[in-house]
Amino acid sequence: MERTRFLDLQASSGSARSFAASGKDVSELKTEIVRKSIHFLIALSPLMASISRPVTVLFLMAGTLGYTLMEYLRFCGVRIPVISSLTNMASRSRDMGRFVMGPVTLGLGALLALLLYPSPVASIAIYALAFGDGFASLIGKLFGKWRPAILCGKSVEGSLACFSAVFISAYSVSHNINIAIVAAFTATVVEALPLEDYDNMLIPVTVGLAVQFVSFL
Repeated sequence: MERTRFLDLQASSGSARSFAASGKDVSELKTEIVRKSIHFLIALSPLMASISRPVTVLFLMAGTLGYTLMEYLRFCGVRIPVISSLTNMASRSRDMGRFVMGPVTLGLGALLALLLYPSPVASIAIYALAFGDGFASLIGKLFGKWRPAILCGKSVEGSLACFSAVFISAYSVSHNINIAIVAAFTATVVEALPLEDYDNMLIPVTVGLAVQFVSFL
């Protein structure tokens, strides 16, 4: 009788742990969806730049500086309506108690692409940031199972999603399969590195550089 009760307690404990883990996974997925929804918005930068590149550059600078100020105030305990709530919703567990750098590096990444490269190359670089990194995270969270050591904790499924998204977006801009392959390969390699939020700057810079190099061959 006591053994049966003990087994029942073990089963209940296991179910509780499973439920807690499931709840944690759902919470992390919701956080990732919020983060990547913001991430995808940076893909509007090339369209804005086609209308006015200087205004787009100023907009990105102002947005990045404005967020930095508001995040600093939030970090100091001053609550900013809407912005503070959105930042909390988009914060991963590793961001708790820290200055959330993601939006800063995201804005800087798009800004660097526009300042360093001509329009077609800058567009490919920014799309690599928006769609490559964005889909890599979402697909990795949803379906990522195979995580070999060479990917530094990232999943094969996420890396394939990154490659596919960048290839499609780069080809839609360049109509050149070589450029699309180089852009996709470069973005996938950089995205797999353990850079945390700093891949937001490195992906567009390296993809733009690789595309620029191939374009001159």
